[in-house]
Amino acid sequence: MIGKFKIQPLRDWVLIKEDVAQEKPEAGIVISDTINSNQKSQKGIILATGKGKKDKPLIVKVGDLVLFERESGTEVSMEGVKMFIIKESNIFGIIRPANLEVI
Repeated sequence: MIGKFKIQPLRDWVLIKEDVAQEKPEAGIVISDTINSNQKSQKGIILATGKGKKDKPLIVKVGDLVLFERESGTEVSMEGVKMFIIKESNIFGIIRPANLEVI
């Protein structure tokens, strides 16, 4: 929820808040992900999801950190917070910690 408003996506649409976390490369220069607006992919956190389609539930859930195609949906800004409404099919993947053991 942003302020007094809540956006509830429908069907297989999801609401993603842009992740503006900064990464520090080995050189020590901090570059924000949002500086390069030519990037086609973007990281974000799922804020809300629709219920999926009747025969196909959603894979992502609220709180997931995801990589998605930034131009595949609609950009929304509420109270200075940049968000995107996109279809789940335009999410490339869920970002998980690297220390998870894969079996």
